[in-house]
Amino acid sequence: MKSKAKTKLIPFDMSEHLDSREAVAEYLAQVLADGDADELLRALGHVAKARGMAQVAADAGLGRESLYKALAPGAKPRYDTVLRVTRALGVKLTAVPDDAAA
Repeated sequence: MKSKAKTKLIPFDMSEHLDSREAVAEYLAQVLADGDADELLRALGHVAKARGMAQVAADAGLGRESLYKALAPGAKPRYDTVLRVTRALGVKLTAVPDDAAA
């Protein structure tokens, strides 16, 4: 009986795939549609990592460690912090009618 070859898995890093404004917008739109607050923070963290955490923190007027803490799952950042981060990332959060609520 032949033994199966072991498959080595490579860690997946979402930030490596966020290489365009369109990719970032699509990713964040999907996360927002899912409605999970922790997942939104995680997604913003992925985008910040793709853009450079230190630069995003500086652009948002935050320290790098404060940015990490604000985007950690389970964190409860203030709305103005999330808004500053999204602006620093060059994205806007928008509202559209929820067809499911109609």
